[in-house]
Amino acid sequence: MRMKLQMQSLHFDADSKLLAFIQKKAEKLDTFFGRIIDGEVILRLEKCDNKENKVFELRINVPGNQFFVKEKASTFEAATDLALETMKSQLRKHKEKLRSHKTDSNGVEDVTSIEVEEEF
Repeated sequence: MRMKLQMQSLHFDADSKLLAFIQKKAEKLDTFFGRIIDGEVILRLEKCDNKENKVFELRINVPGNQFFVKEKASTFEAATDLALETMKSQLRKHKEKLRSHKTDSNGVEDVTSIEVEEEF
């Protein structure tokens, strides 16, 4: 399933190759957490003397939660890669947290929570 990803570029017009690159990379997040609802990307150029003036922001919505990451780099591609690595880490931690909550104090899995998860 393709993740719905809204993209905005502030203070410049992003070219289609960059947007396609971001979409392709972001779709891989589904392999780390399959219940992503949608996401939003904001690309921004900061006015500063530093070469690392490309800002990539990503907000991902999952059932009951929202995750956010912001990275700066000298290119949008590099900022995208950094941000997606951070987002993968956040999604993995969230998935582990959900798994640990599925077991009761005796370490026995709660069957009802597994059935509910499979409906999504």
